Amino acid sequence: MNEYQCIVMGAAGRDFHVFLSFLRGNPQFRVKAFTATQIPFIDQRSFPRSLAGPGYPDDIPIYDEAELPRLIHGHDIDFVFFAYSDIPHAEMMHKSSLVQAAGASFVMLGPDHTQLASSRPVVSITATRTGAGKSPLTQWLARLLTDRGRRVAVIRHPMPYGNLDMQRVQRFATPQDLADQQCTIEEREEYEPYVDMGIPIFAGVDYQAILDQAETDADVVLWDGGNNDFSFIRPDLDIVVVDALRAGHEIDYFPGEVNFRRADVLIISKCGSAAPGAVDGIRERASRYNPQAMICRADLRIQVEEAERLVGQRVLVIEDGPTVTHGGMAFGAGMVAAERYGAIPVDPRPYAVGTISDTFEANPHLERVLPAMGYSEAQRGALAATINACCEAEQVRFLLDASPARLDRMMDLDVPLVRVGYRFVQLDGQPLEERVMQLLE
Repeated sequence: MNEYQCIVMGAAGRDFHVFLSFLRGNPQFRVKAFTATQIPFIDQRSFPRSLAGPGYPDDIPIYDEAELPRLIHGHDIDFVFFAYSDIPHAEMMHKSSLVQAAGASFVMLGPDHTQLASSRPVVSITATRTGAGKSPLTQWLARLLTDRGRRVAVIRHPMPYGNLDMQRVQRFATPQDLADQQCTIEEREEYEPYVDMGIPIFAGVDYQAILDQAETDADVVLWDGGNNDFSFIRPDLDIVVVDALRAGHEIDYFPGEVNFRRADVLIISKCGSAAPGAVDGIRERASRYNPQAMICRADLRIQVEEAERLVGQRVLVIEDGPTVTHGGMAFGAGMVAAERYGAIPVDPRPYAVGTISDTFEANPHLERVLPAMGYSEAQRGALAATINACCEAEQVRFLLDASPARLDRMMDLDVPLVRVGYRFVQLDGQPLEERVMQLLE
């Protein structure tokens, strides 16, 4: 039997799951390296041999994706497995062409080869783009089921940005769990809302082990998907959120189009802010690509603490980092709140330092918003320095924080912080709770 030499292209998420669910222990494939992109600093680590299993006496190195052609030639690579999400179709095919020009085959594994089976009912909530509104929907559904007496375990798409050995299985149920695991801002944005609701959330690296532990806690498992990736766990009900502010993206990005075509339920989100014709266009494409799906419209209802304080005040708007960086949005809920309540947003770019300055350079579409970036202690320090310098120079009265993380719990800030929240509201169609409860009865 041939042993094929392989590389896995990723961003500290699906790449590790592809290895663990399909490649680990498979005698036909030997992974020589992972490559990394999108997430800062992950190319400075390696995948530990303790997780790699038999046949891997050493850690598997992780390289920057820019080194891919050299690695293909240097290791005589046969297959490159593509394993990350929220990428335009054209850009993905450029990467395929790069791999094939170097002589290797380009592989994308689908749900049947990577999804895990659960002994509990599973509802997956995924999306067609990063920042579409899936987490507010998942949180709403988790609260609904909990209020109806169901034991809910939420499993989150991976964000293992620290020690992979220690992050094999993570369970967050208290604020101390977040501190003990040294969670980044990006991790806190996803985990903290569930912790505040008293609902355990699981994540990590080894999703079979994660699922096994979650099932001991739960009557039902909710998959809270990251980016626009499809679920790591086979769902009994597949709910997909489509962003009305980015109409058309549902068929222009991978694997968002996979989700769009496979969904049992399509939720068209942010309808209250959509351009004329956007929702009708999404409905038309749904009828063409997934005519069996149930479709309903929804919105994200903005909530601001003591909003009257903002009128006429200079504010620094802080947005959810992934939404406005690789999600491509120029603004989020923070800017919507600023405009709605008469605040005056300032431009943070002249005051950006360190990797925050690098983030603005890499995302020229950002202007009067500051992405909440904090993948390392150094980056969190740069974020705090940027915030404080901007507030002093621009005479900022309030920080308008639309990051789901509690920045005021993580850093010392010089001006008061006003929290911006948002909650899922269904506008029409069969009530979603009915569809979910039918599954559980």
